[in-house]
Amino acid sequence: MLHLAMRVLFFCFILLLTNLAYAQSPGMNAAPSSSVHAPKLTLTLRKSRQSPSDLEVGGELEGLPAGTTGFLTRDDLLALPRVDFNVTGDTNFADSTRITGVRLEELAKRIAAAPTSALAVAICDDKYRANYPRAYLAAHHPVLVLTVNGQPPAGWPKDSQEHKYDMGPYMISQANFLPAFKILSHSDEPQIPWGVVRLEFRNEKTVFGSIAPRGAHTTDAAVQAGYRIASQNCFKCHNSGAEGGQKSGVTWAVLAAMAEATPEDFRAYIRNPISKNPQAQMPGNPSYDDAAIGALTAYFQTFRSAAKP
Repeated sequence: MLHLAMRVLFFCFILLLTNLAYAQSPGMNAAPSSSVHAPKLTLTLRKSRQSPSDLEVGGELEGLPAGTTGFLTRDDLLALPRVDFNVTGDTNFADSTRITGVRLEELAKRIAAAPTSALAVAICDDKYRANYPRAYLAAHHPVLVLTVNGQPPAGWPKDSQEHKYDMGPYMISQANFLPAFKILSHSDEPQIPWGVVRLEFRNEKTVFGSIAPRGAHTTDAAVQAGYRIASQNCFKCHNSGAEGGQKSGVTWAVLAAMAEATPEDFRAYIRNPISKNPQAQMPGNPSYDDAAIGALTAYFQTFRSAAKP
């Protein structure tokens, strides 16, 4: 009888341990982890803004009608898998700086309708736009910055220019930028905007198709070189219809008209904008050689030439 009682007690002890292990294991009834690094399987956009620091999101989004705009709070973004690294070579910072944020590729994977082919577009409060084609994403892995040296936007340094503006609510950076291509004298440039208020995921062909060269000289080598340079550089501040940045206020059509009617003025404007417009905020491109300037001129001229009867 004693032997039987001991066996029963042993069996009950094993059963108790099993139940405790089951209760502590992650399952459908387990309490959710409080760790902000725990990944979510899906990312649901909020229909309305909860705070001025919310990130506005639009474009072609998974499961939503075209043109839908939603919002992500900082807490939503902090709950995503993040990267943490020292960034060097970013002109927005004077010294080596510690960055924490979410890769644009991670966001695309969770909310873009076509995550493996989507173009990411960062739109700033001054209507500047930075475009991130798939090739750029793969080469540089840009990050939507959430903290700088452990601080939220209120503790970030001011912009490096004379205005000393706040650089929040969001900015984009990358660990160590190395140019992935060179076209004539134009090297691949880091896309590191600050003051980012909206992020879009778009069809790359649609966006860049708005500035594709026109007419009979579309395939000319110089025209294609000019197109690629303009796509990365000029398109950030100059718009073609609804596409492209609107910070400048000078449209693609105006640039095309200048390139066609007064090519010498156009070339001077690219190298040193203030020489043609004392109020110009556009940075000059003194490093562009004659071949690069000629390629841009030939490219912009295709728009006017194609419009001629």
